[in-house]
This record gives sequence, C-alpha cells and structure tokens, in this order.
Amino acid sequence: MTASWIARLTAVTVLVGIGSGIAGLVVSFLLHGLEHLTYGFGEGSFLDELAAPSNTRRVVALTLAGIIGGVGWWALRRWAKPVVSVEATVAGKPMPLIGSLGNIALQIVIVGMGASIGREVAPRELGALIANWLTRVTGVSSRERRILVACGAGAGLAAVYDVPLGGAIFSVEILLAELSLATALPAIATSAIAAIVARLVTSGSPLYHVPSLSLSPSLLIWSIIAGPVIGFGAFGFVKLAALATAHRPRGWVILVVMPLVFAAVGFLSIPFPEILGNGRALAQTGFDGTAPLGLIAILVVLKALTTTGTIGAGAAGGTLTPSLALGAALGALLGGLWLLFFPGSSITAFAFVAAAAFLAASLKAPFTALILVVEFSGQGTAILVPTLLAIAGSVGVTWMLARHRAHTRGLLGVA
Repeated sequence: MTASWIARLTAVTVLVGIGSGIAGLVVSFLLHGLEHLTYGFGEGSFLDELAAPSNTRRVVALTLAGIIGGVGWWALRRWAKPVVSVEATVAGKPMPLIGSLGNIALQIVIVGMGASIGREVAPRELGALIANWLTRVTGVSSRERRILVACGAGAGLAAVYDVPLGGAIFSVEILLAELSLATALPAIATSAIAAIVARLVTSGSPLYHVPSLSLSPSLLIWSIIAGPVIGFGAFGFVKLAALATAHRPRGWVILVVMPLVFAAVGFLSIPFPEILGNGRALAQTGFDGTAPLGLIAILVVLKALTTTGTIGAGAAGGTLTPSLALGAALGALLGGLWLLFFPGSSITAFAFVAAAAFLAASLKAPFTALILVVEFSGQGTAILVPTLLAIAGSVGVTWMLARHRAHTRGLLGVA
C-alpha cells in the first residue's frame, strides 16, 4: 500500500460518486420532464396529480409508450450487442455502450409515460456503466473494479431516490455480498457523494408522506403472524415476475404485444389510476390507510398483474418500488382486517411493517429493505422491533420455499 495507490483509489472513488450522482440527476430530470410533457405535471402530490389527466390521455400515453418501447427494444435486441446486467458487470463482464444507453433510455421513456414498472434499474445501470468505464481507464485492479462498479450502481440508486445509506447497503448486501472495510467505505462514500450531486434536481423530502408511528401490543403480535404471510406473497410475486421474464416475446412479436399490453394497462387505469407508474401512488394509498379494504385488495392484484404483464411484454425495468407498494397495500389490507378484531394500532404502521417485509423477501436483502423503507418515509425507528420480526418471518418463509423448490426440482431431475 503506497501513497500513490491510496490517492488514485480515492480519486476514482470520488469520480464514481460524482458520475453516479450525475446519472441520477439526469434520470430524474428526464423522468420529471416526461411526466410533465405526458400528463401535465411534475413533482408534488402524486396521487392528487394522477387524477388530473383525462382517461383518453392516459390510454393514449400508455399505448404510445408501448409502441416506442416495442420498436426500441426490438431494434436493440436485433442489432445491438446484448444488454449486460449490473450483476454480470460486477462479475467482470463489460457493458456495451450503445445497447446499455438504449436500454436505459427506453426505461426512462416508458416509466415517465406511466408504465407499471420500477424506475430504479435505469440509474443503477447508468451508474454501473460510468463506474465500469472509469475503473477501466484508470487501471485499478480487478477486485477494486468489481467493488467500484457495484458502488456505482448503488450510488445511482441513492441519487435518484435520495437514499444514501440505502444505496450503500444495496451495493454491499446485494451486489457484493461482502461486508468489510474494503466494500463499506467506498460504498458509503460514493452513495453520499451521488446523493449530494443529485440534490441539485431531486427533492430532499421523503418519497412518501408517512405520519409518526408508534409501537403497540396489537402491532407487535400482528407482525409475528403477518410476516410469513407476507413472505408467501413476495415469493409468489418474484416467481410470477421470473415467469414473465422467461416468456417475453421474441423477435417482431414484441411490436404487437407491448402496445397491446400497455394499452390494456391504460384502460385499467381509468377506474384504478393507482396502478400507473412505479408504485408510488399505490404505496401512498397504503400508508394513508383511508381507502376501503375492498379497493386495496383489488389494487394489490392489479398492480402485481400489470407489473408482471409489463415485464412479460418485453420491457426492462425494476420491481423494487412495485414490491414496496405491494407490501404497503397488503399491509394496509391485512392490518385493516386485524383492527376489526384487535384494535390498538394504525393502518399506517401495518403498511410500513409490511412494506419492509415484502421488499426484504423479494430482494432477499433484509437490511437493504429496512433502510430503504426508513429513508423513503423518514419514519420507522419507533416500530423497529415489529418491523424486524415481520422481516424475519417473510425472509425465512421465502428461504424455505426456495430450498423446497430447489430440492423438488432436483428430485425430478429438472435443471
């Protein structure tokens, strides 16, 4: 270890943080611009603004998004080099410039126009792309490159959502699966720098409006019972998304399937506008705790179907925020039913606990999920115990289900 090595690695780390922050800034700027162009609004009260566009405008916007996405991904998959995932890039595979930028741009377009899918993959891919280029031109070692690419992806997430600690934990727990000073320090530094840079455009306020939460015996008992139930739900959603990914249309078929699926989502959004976008509207509905339980039940089913349908139509995108939204809505539903017999807590608290538990099970990353939900809402420290209990139950169930499925497939000789 020499002074020049430390200076070079520090400089590259800072550059990765700045680059990822710019990536998040660009993605946020483009998303907000497209939302304003398409629906006539920008940032603010998402639920209030969502009802403003006419029914025709929603359907036309989603159909147009499907046409643009269908043509774009058909062209990319036909002529460009295959897109390389962030995970594969961390493992050492280079990201093709044209294919990656095209994939990122298409994600921004469809999400900005209301597609029912997460927006977090685009900033992660752009952050990883920048970090991959920086580490290659500066000649760092393969291990340092792997760490910094993962940090770049996490910092991109931190920048677009203003979740610096969540972005750092995401890099360490999910992408690197290694907690050490060598991974933690650059992850924290890059995510912090990226969040600071992105705040030139993004709002510093929490993503969701959640009132102060309080602990109660009712909530504590519910979290122990509901955690495994939420785990079953998360496991089902993950498997449904994987099935949709495996059966994406190939070749020219995407030119027909994606516009039709997107148009169908547009028509469904006429009576149920909460299903549009990355899940922010549905999550806020769960946190508000004022919607009828029957409506919430319908929204949970429709959001799961429209998100997996969007993936199955051939779109690229994330399931992080849709998972959080499904968890919050499921928590509001189960909590509302619980309060009919065991009062003593708020639906908002149930929604918070379930959002963290569902996200933890779907990501297979309990610490990342907990930190993200806390940073998204600015709440949660008062009910950490029930939240942790629910996370333990949900992640434990998904782990056992995954092991049972793998064992069964092994006995049947299925690859």
